[in-house]
Order: sequence, then C-alpha cells, then structure tokens
Amino acid sequence: MLESLHVKNLALIDEAEVQFGKGLNILTGETGAGKSIIIGSINLALGAKADRELIRTGADYALVELVFLVEEPVQKKAIEALELPLEEDRVILQRKIMENRSVCKVCGETVTARQLKQLAEILIDIHGQHEHQSLLKAVKQMEILDAYAGDGLTEKKAAFQEIYRQYREAERELSENETDEETRRKECALAEFECNEIEEAALVPGEDEELEKTYQKMCNARKIEEAASTAHALCGYENDGAGSAIGRALREIKSVSAYDETLQEYERQLLDIDSLLNDYNREMAAYLSELTFDGEAFEQTETRLNLVNHLKAKYGSSIEEILAYQKKALETIEKYRDYDAYREKLACRVKELQKKALHLCEEITEIRVEKAGMLSEQMQQALQDLNFEQAVFEIRVEGSEEHMGENGYDQIRFLLSTNPGEPPKELAQTASGGELSRVMLALKTVLADKDEIETLIFDEIDTGISGRTAWKVSEKMGILGKNHQLICITHLPQIAAMADAHFVIEKQVTEGRSLTGIRELFGEESVRELARMLGGDRITDAALQNAEEMRALAGKTKQY
Repeated sequence: MLESLHVKNLALIDEAEVQFGKGLNILTGETGAGKSIIIGSINLALGAKADRELIRTGADYALVELVFLVEEPVQKKAIEALELPLEEDRVILQRKIMENRSVCKVCGETVTARQLKQLAEILIDIHGQHEHQSLLKAVKQMEILDAYAGDGLTEKKAAFQEIYRQYREAERELSENETDEETRRKECALAEFECNEIEEAALVPGEDEELEKTYQKMCNARKIEEAASTAHALCGYENDGAGSAIGRALREIKSVSAYDETLQEYERQLLDIDSLLNDYNREMAAYLSELTFDGEAFEQTETRLNLVNHLKAKYGSSIEEILAYQKKALETIEKYRDYDAYREKLACRVKELQKKALHLCEEITEIRVEKAGMLSEQMQQALQDLNFEQAVFEIRVEGSEEHMGENGYDQIRFLLSTNPGEPPKELAQTASGGELSRVMLALKTVLADKDEIETLIFDEIDTGISGRTAWKVSEKMGILGKNHQLICITHLPQIAAMADAHFVIEKQVTEGRSLTGIRELFGEESVRELARMLGGDRITDAALQNAEEMRALAGKTKQY
C-alpha cells in the first residue's frame, strides 16, 4: 500500500505531502490545477524518464519520495529476490533530479532506474489516461490473456521458448550452409592448413604465460645478477654486512642480558633475526650459484614465444582460444568431407525441433482457449456491472503454424458487441474511447483478484463516460477498493462520491508565481467539492443537496 507521497521543487509544486489511506483515494481539482503532476511525480519516483525542465525555476533539484507498506509475503519475497532492502515492512523510494543527473534510492541505498522499474512492477499498477488505447493492439491482448492464465502457461511458454530458440538456430545454420562444391573445397583446404599449423605447434594451455616470464627473466639476467649480488653482500657476514652487525649486536646483548629480564627478550628477538638472516643468505647464495645465462636456451625461448604470438595474432588472444579455433576448424573439415550426411543430420534436427515446438504450441493453445473462455465469462459479467447490460465479450484464440513465434503460434483477438443482435467485432471496430475505458476497468477488476499488487492507480478512468454509466463505474471502483488500494484522478462527481479519502489539487498564485498544492478534504469540504463538480463555480443549495444525496447513496453502496 502506498502510504505517502512527498514532492519538492517539481514543476508548479514548491513542496507537498500526501498521506494516502486504504480503499478508494480520490483526487479532484479544476482543469489545469496540476493533477497530472501528482501522477507524474509517482511515475518519476518509480523510474520514469526524468527531464531537468521539471525542476522548479530557481531550485537546484527536484525531489520525489514514496513510502510503501509491504505486508504481502509474495511481494516481500519478490523484493528480496531483487536484493533490495526493506525497513520495518516499508519500502522508501526516493528520486532526486538535478541539472545533469538524477539519483534513485531505495531505503537509502542507491539503485538504478531499471531496478526502480522492476520494484514498481511489484508494488503498484498504474493505468494512465491513454493506456486503454493499448487494448486495440494484439500484443497487449495476448499479454492480458497470458497474465490471466497464470503460472501454468508461464512455465509452458518458458519450455517452448527454449525449444523455439534451438529450432531457429538450427534452421539458421541449415540455411547458412548451402554452399557449392568449389567453395566447400576451398574452405576445407584452408581449415586443414590451419589445423596442421596449430597441431604442429603442440601448444600447452598456460604455456604462453610461462614463456613470457622466462623470456623476461633471461632478458634481464645481468640486471638480476647485479641486484641479487648486491643484496647478498649487504646482508652478509663480511665487509660490514648486516649479518656481521647483527652478530655484534647479539654478542653485546648476551654480555648483559643476565642482569635484566627485558634484555633477555631482546636477545631472543635478535637470535630470531640472526636465524632468518642466515636462512636468507644461504638461499640467496644458492640462487646466485644457479643464475647463469644460456644463449642457446634464450634463443629457443625467444623462437617459441614468437611462434605462440604468431598463432595468437591469427587465431585468438590466448592458447585456449587457439585450441578452440582448431576444434572449430576440425568440425568444418568433418562437415565438408561428408557434406551430404551433415546436411541430412542438420535437416533432421530442424524437423525434430520443429515437431517439439509445434507440440508445445498446441499445449499452449489449449491453455489459452480454456482460460479465454473463463476470462470472457468474467469480463461479460464485469461489463454488465459497468452498464454494458447486453454486451457480448469474446476472446478468440486462433493458432497457425505460419505465425509461430516466441509466444507460440496463436493470434489473440478481443471481440465486443454492445448492441443486441450485432455480432462481436474487434475492439477497434466497435468500441469508442469511453467504452475502451470501461473495458480496461473491467479487465483491471477481473485481473485484480489474481494479482498480488495491492495498489492500483487510475488516471482519469472516466474518459468519455457520464450519467448512469459513471455511477456504475463508481460502484465498481468502490467494490474494487474493498480489497485493494485505489488512487484515482477523476472529473466526475459520481466517482468522487465513492471516495474513502478525498483530496483536492489546487493552483494558486503567490508572490507572482503559480503554486500547485494538495490537501485532504473532510466532511463538509468534500461535499462542497462534489457540489462544485456538479454545478460549476457557483455552488447552489441544490448542488449541495445533490452532493449530500450522492455521498449518502455511495455510502449505502459500499455497505453491500
């Protein structure tokens, strides 16, 4: 549930904070007051594209903060899967928009806009002013049906998509390997030459790194010998080396350590140092005795390293890549030596994968047909509740092998008839803007029962409706608000009357600047706002009485 919205320095808003409640939260206000800014600010906090022009003139930044209460276990688990934090069952989203960048945070931790969008899909469902137009698109209709079908279809589609991917790759490989005999002969000869060149080198993984180290050591042999010899001399027991100095220090301490226990500890430390220095000098002497420059070995190392680098330049940046290239070349040779068998084997694989894909398509279609019938029945009832009293709603699922794609081979069509005796037709041919709004609301209502998302936002769902239909929409939203939190911007008093919490958005001019603010209305204030919506700027007694009656009727409706 969205508990609160805090906005600062955004467009016409200086600073505003709203505490939303459960049920139906209604936002009203005159045209141009800034209602779209409120919904826009929520979208911004949820990762929508930020425009620096939104920063209020004179301000350095704009800030939007949302606080969600998350109580559903499914939502909590989904948030944990995104590795995003929760604070006492709350998610605090913050978006700070500055001149050249924006910063997104979840409970104080910086996140990407992509992560915010993923989180938004868990927490909230926003139905924008023009979203109902998406219902005209076949892609959206399939998306809705598949969402209704649920996990069973999701799992089947995942299995199909993997087989379909393999099928398309095999099909592509088959089409790309249609070559004539002369081309095959040339490619085979080149692959044989490359394989022989790599095979003759007898490469060993990791060899290049060892060769490089050995070569560098040989190239710097004289410098190494001089430095090691100097270090050995400085730490030795001759010519005032460190060893002789430690020996003298040890003798001096030994001569007096019997008189002081503290000195005995220092004596033990010097003995340890002397022992370590002895070990070092012995090992360094052995190293120097073995340090010789072998010209023949150097030449062999250099030749081998040049060969490896030559092969790297042709076949890959590492020995592992060169060997992988050789393996691929061997496959090319094998393929072209018995090309007909290779083509036949690949064609059989394409057919086998196609058969598996089509079988899965059939299973997907069966699920869709079953769920389409169920959704159609529920939609018909929901539309009747929205004053489509004799509407016929139908979802057709038509499968064809020619249309096989990542979602199967089905074409989904939503059909509607609002006039008795007329056959159902596609939404684009029958539904007006207002009717599409009601169809979308009916869908949201039906899907809400299967959806774990608690908060739904409707931005002007009342487009193109009025009168009795508006009251039916209001009743539906009141019912939907019993199990979900709804936030709705509306121009219709019938819908506003159903509010569990009523907010008004107002624009004022202060010190020569326009300011948009939002505040909650209670009791008489809410009635007067309804009267304004009913009668315009001049609020009459008749309008007030009508508003009171509308509120009372809405209250009775919500009791059922």
